[in-house]
Amino acid sequence: MPKKYGIAIANETVSAPNQEWFAAINPYSREDWALVPQATPAQVADAIAAARRAYESVWGKTTGLARANLLNKLADLLDAQAERIAIMESTDNGKIIRETHGQMHFAARAYRFFAGCADKIFGDTIPLDQRDVFDFTRREPIGVAVLITAWNSPMGLLANKLAPALAAGNCVVIKPSEHASVTTLEFAELVREAGFPAGVVNVVTGDYRTGQALLSSGRIDRVSFTGSPNVGRQIAAEAGRSLVPVTLELGGKSPNVIFEDADLDKATVGALAGIFGATGQTCIAGSRLLVQRSIHDDIVKRLVARAHKIRLGNPLDKTTDMGTVANELQFERILKCIGDAQKEGAVLACGGKPATGDGLGNGLFIEPTIFTGVENKMAIAQEEVFGPVLSIIPFDTEDEAIGIANDSKYGLASGIWTTNLSRALRVSRAVHAGTVWVNTYRASSAMAPFGGFKESGFGKERGVAALDEFLQTKNVMIDFSNEERDPFALKM
Repeated sequence: MPKKYGIAIANETVSAPNQEWFAAINPYSREDWALVPQATPAQVADAIAAARRAYESVWGKTTGLARANLLNKLADLLDAQAERIAIMESTDNGKIIRETHGQMHFAARAYRFFAGCADKIFGDTIPLDQRDVFDFTRREPIGVAVLITAWNSPMGLLANKLAPALAAGNCVVIKPSEHASVTTLEFAELVREAGFPAGVVNVVTGDYRTGQALLSSGRIDRVSFTGSPNVGRQIAAEAGRSLVPVTLELGGKSPNVIFEDADLDKATVGALAGIFGATGQTCIAGSRLLVQRSIHDDIVKRLVARAHKIRLGNPLDKTTDMGTVANELQFERILKCIGDAQKEGAVLACGGKPATGDGLGNGLFIEPTIFTGVENKMAIAQEEVFGPVLSIIPFDTEDEAIGIANDSKYGLASGIWTTNLSRALRVSRAVHAGTVWVNTYRASSAMAPFGGFKESGFGKERGVAALDEFLQTKNVMIDFSNEERDPFALKM
């Protein structure tokens, strides 16, 4: 029988008499495997109230060292439970276990990194023009933050937000995607086990109604959202009604650029990983592959040959290279994008349809798909597919490559493959993207800031810069002179 979960409020698992439930569906077996609660408006209000109480009574007064100790305990618990939670995440969204298991340890690293930051949140002393005036700043937590995560990497995305939020001294209410909520609810148990005070971390689940209740409450101080640009616009607009600041980590149509002087073996692997890793269901997917014309045909041949060798199968099998699409809605959307691209004139080099065969059962599999003959103005080169679909675009010169790369409403990530250091520096400076990888792709670090330009969002996650999203600066000015000043004159 599917396990029934409850909402996590103030270190308690709660449910209401009139609780509505929805099924978590395994995209590999297509079977219900868990039941997740649709939060009621009252439960959302209770979660926000619990966070507010915890912030005002306990957490807002907790020292940085104490916060750090709890974050380190949480990291230890997550490392210890990495395999169990990774299996749940792969069951929930179809991502291969090799990736989800690594993401658990990566998330634990994020909690440890920000534990190291928790007691190092410094202000500044500012030498003013006036004599006998001492001026300094304090960096203080904002209060109660709402963290809204996506279905493709629930635990990794949560760590990007939760670790800096807690290190900075905030309390939170988390809303995971309704398409992948289970691991976040399981994680709430680790938070309790680590010893965090009741109300510091709360989890409410459900569809858009839960998000609306959170945003319209009027009792939150910050929103951090990962998801699509369209939903990001709605969240920013709703938060703006209460002048609540937001951090948005949105979509991408990232250019992965291979120059003729690149190490072609390494670039081929990087191009494959950039789009077929995570079944293409990642905002940083290198879905536009820009290839210099002199090596275009060679790269296409290499990629098609390698794509045919990608092993599709049970996400829990460690020999599987590519798992399922995460849910039925996304499955149908990807297939429509593939069909539309063919109608627009893109040439299918491989893939392009649902994958079937031994070991695939009734799972939501799509073949690794590669298009050639793509022009950058085509929808397949402009709109995010969020699936295993690669568009290859030829170019002749460095300036042309930069122009194509920047001809997008998105600006999240990019890749450059070259052995020419001067070119790497020129192009990395010219590309409009928040992350530029050179001779690698999809590399991450808890210490490196991450966030996009243009319609890919604003604000930073990971790295010390992420703390700024959850802190506010207070200025304190002290007059220690013995002088009487004119009360009606501007003090400068």
